[in-house]
Amino acid sequence: MKIIECPRDAMQGMPDFIDTAIKAAYINQLLEVGFDTIDFGSFVSPKSMPQMRDTAQVLELLDLFATDTKLLAIIANQRGANDALNFEEIDYLGYPLSLSEVFQQRNTNKSIANALEDVAEIHNLCEIKGRTLVIYISMGFGNPYGEAFSAGLVAEFVDKLDEIGIKVISFSDTIGVADPGIIKSVFETNISNYPHIEFGAHFHSTPDTINDKIEAGLLGGCKRFDGALRGYGGCPMADDKLVGNIATEKMIKVLQNKGYSLTIKEEELKEAMKLAQVIFP
Repeated sequence: MKIIECPRDAMQGMPDFIDTAIKAAYINQLLEVGFDTIDFGSFVSPKSMPQMRDTAQVLELLDLFATDTKLLAIIANQRGANDALNFEEIDYLGYPLSLSEVFQQRNTNKSIANALEDVAEIHNLCEIKGRTLVIYISMGFGNPYGEAFSAGLVAEFVDKLDEIGIKVISFSDTIGVADPGIIKSVFETNISNYPHIEFGAHFHSTPDTINDKIEAGLLGGCKRFDGALRGYGGCPMADDKLVGNIATEKMIKVLQNKGYSLTIKEEELKEAMKLAQVIFP
């Protein structure tokens, strides 16, 4: 079972800039907890994501010598990929690809077809550098724009990504409306059809639906879950202000209650949660 902690997703929407040293201190504490991976920053335009403009500087302040936790950075184009690949400390590059043409244009200012061309090029760059490209399929369980959505459409996307050679795909419940039945079906079908691909879940949720979504993912065979301590972050387009990232501490409890063995150090997790309460007022 892999837990990916996402401070980048929690921080990027904060209206006031979080000091570089504070970001680094928080991520250094997260590195002590025992997460498989930390989604720590992004190499995107500072105009579109000003909070993440110091990702390279944050990376310089991280203590990576005594941890097995890997680092993931989000990119949105080949320029960002090249920037991220300059840092050997980064293990994964994450690219947002959408099932929604509307959302793809809004999020990366390009069509789905152009984004797929980007994915192929970035995947080749990662292969050359010995890194792994993670594709986040946003609107992976439905979307609010009235566009066509079906499990078959999801399968078509996965098939295209499989042809490119993508090995890790995370389905995103971008606006927090995924139905447990759809979640289970999407994972069950794709894990069965593509056993060589690692599938993950990046759920957004209201507090009362967290357990149902995690349990549906588990029933579908998912063994890779994203979260953010205390449930900060999420998608600003969600209609419900209570929709945020899955709270990692709640996800951990669900997984432990289900009997999964995790590499989480409880005392270090408590310290990280104290810092999260200070950073995210």
